[in-house]
Amino acid sequence: MPLMLKMIDLFGSIRSLFKVHRIAEDSMIFRLHYRATVAVLLAGCLTLACKSISGSPIHCEGTGSVDKAVLETFCWLHTTYSMVRAFNLSLGQAVPYPGLSNSKGDGVHGHAPHPLVKQHKYYQWVIFLLLLQAIFFYTPRWLWKGWEGGKIHALMMDLDIGLCSEVEKKQKKKMLLDYLWENLCYHNWWAYKYYLCEVLALLNVIGQIFLMNRFFDGAFLTFGIDVLKFLESDQEDRVDPMIYVFPRMTKCTFYKFGVSGEVERHDAVCILPLNVVNEKIYVFLWFWFLVLGVLTFFTILYRIIIIFSPRTRVYLLRLRFRLVRRDAVETIVRRSKVGDWFLLYMLGVNLDTVIYRDVMHELANRLATRAGVKGELQEA
Repeated sequence: MPLMLKMIDLFGSIRSLFKVHRIAEDSMIFRLHYRATVAVLLAGCLTLACKSISGSPIHCEGTGSVDKAVLETFCWLHTTYSMVRAFNLSLGQAVPYPGLSNSKGDGVHGHAPHPLVKQHKYYQWVIFLLLLQAIFFYTPRWLWKGWEGGKIHALMMDLDIGLCSEVEKKQKKKMLLDYLWENLCYHNWWAYKYYLCEVLALLNVIGQIFLMNRFFDGAFLTFGIDVLKFLESDQEDRVDPMIYVFPRMTKCTFYKFGVSGEVERHDAVCILPLNVVNEKIYVFLWFWFLVLGVLTFFTILYRIIIIFSPRTRVYLLRLRFRLVRRDAVETIVRRSKVGDWFLLYMLGVNLDTVIYRDVMHELANRLATRAGVKGELQEA
């Protein structure tokens, strides 16, 4: 009972990742990395942990002279294997299951490296791999949270609600405007830190794909493509590609001393029920990582365009905040840097729209006055 309560608490913590936060400090694509992806990875990790706790992760059947518990423990610790040549033989006639065939007479010793043997070593480490992946996906967020330093939250001053007295609202708007005026052109490094976190998020997705490809002996890169081809073809004529990576039934060889002191070989057939869950998790992750990688790549291109194109910055501010006059936006963008644009954009996402409009117009007036431009912008 205490264990089940702990599991419920863990699933509750995963649910908190989907909680809508009041303050947005980053982009939606960036949140997909440290919220949605981390939640999926932790959910898979906890699902496998619960299934392992509630039932045996492996079931082996051997000769009667070997204790079943000893055999299953040995096969779980020392891995299982499949015969490579047995994957393409006729099921139910030549072999009982893809990958299972007689290994005697080929010099195969079960757990030793051999060209005819495909060893399955990963299943002990899947839970730890998922946990490690979740940590990697949260790392860019952890870095940005430290580098951001609560700047956006501090500058908001509860102006996102807008339900305060006029005197208090005027004071807070003046404080925000004074900060923006005095620190204009000093936010580039702050913004570049966030862009760096987005680059790290993209590199992390690419690295995770190659990590899993290494983890699954080079079978992960084309895994999703093979699954789609299998679903589109006549499935009776082809072996499910998931069986190559996540076999449900494998072989195990156990050696022990016999009565006469000779070494006896005992072949066992093992069922891996966890692989039914593993394959579903990693099929989803293959497609999810592909989509996430593409979206993040285009986000990086979008950031590059923003850095080198002031006109794009003007267009994006006008598109997102229509209450702000165009001439005010052009004045601010022309006399500030990309870091200031990023801060103003994030403030606009979080602040009350009317208050944000007033701050932008007053900031544009100050900039125009300093530049010697006659006439001030009128509030809409």
